[in-house]
Amino acid sequence: MTYVVTEACIRCKYTDCVSVCPVDCFHEGEHMLVIDPEVCIDCGVCEPECPAEAILPDTDPRANEWLELNRVYAGRWPVIDEAKPAPEDADEFKGKPEKFSLYFNEEAERR
Repeated sequence: MTYVVTEACIRCKYTDCVSVCPVDCFHEGEHMLVIDPEVCIDCGVCEPECPAEAILPDTDPRANEWLELNRVYAGRWPVIDEAKPAPEDADEFKGKPEKFSLYFNEEAERR
């Protein structure tokens, strides 16, 4: 089992979760974070730390569509191992729907 980051992280990109992760399984893209499912130890300490409620266990049906995205982008993006300030406009995007289709640009995210 693993945890996954979902659409709720897009444009919020709070890093509270990163500061509690014991295995550095988070990776940082331009507009969101992802979890490397091969590194995650399923400890769950990150889930309650996320102000955007963007982290789910893969046993949650809502996580299914995000598992592959987390796996793919964890292989492309650099590891983030310490908290950073959230984007200045993060709170404006918290809770907004359809952020993936509006703000996730696959071409821009290919580093």
